[in-house]
Amino acid sequence: MALRERTGRPQRGEVQDDLIKKLVEIRRVAKVVKGGRTMRFSALVVVGNGAGEVGVGIGKSAEVPDAIEKATQEAKKRMVKISVLERTIPHETVGVFGRGRVILLPGALGSGVIAGGPVRSVLEACGIKDIRTKSIGSNNKINVVKATLAGLTSLRTVEQVAAVRNKAPEEI
Repeated sequence: MALRERTGRPQRGEVQDDLIKKLVEIRRVAKVVKGGRTMRFSALVVVGNGAGEVGVGIGKSAEVPDAIEKATQEAKKRMVKISVLERTIPHETVGVFGRGRVILLPGALGSGVIAGGPVRSVLEACGIKDIRTKSIGSNNKINVVKATLAGLTSLRTVEQVAAVRNKAPEEI
């Protein structure tokens, strides 16, 4: 019997599916109880298909691999479709979550992903190749990732706006 059949997990180097998985952060968290502190791990994972879909998940467990697996499963369940225009975004936007703000600006062809750590993970998993960003306010990686996702979900293409207004895309 193969290792995969026993554990249900893919072996090293084996491709499970076509999703891009980015581990953003692992934290050691503690809960104070009567007998002392119980240590656990919290993982923040971003999952995307590289073609305009991305999801974010947070998982907690006593072991790091289990926390990462829980976060990955949650991110897969919470995947959303993002409006992408070729290699960049259709227009500029600001994503807000808590005190975290992320400004997303369309980039020129070939400019690359100009973004910090947590924002870069979300954009690479989503498949955006040319974009400029600026993170303002919170340095908390969870808030920054969720602000980035909020900004990306607010994007609309000309065709989507035209459909809502019952007009042709040329009229807008």
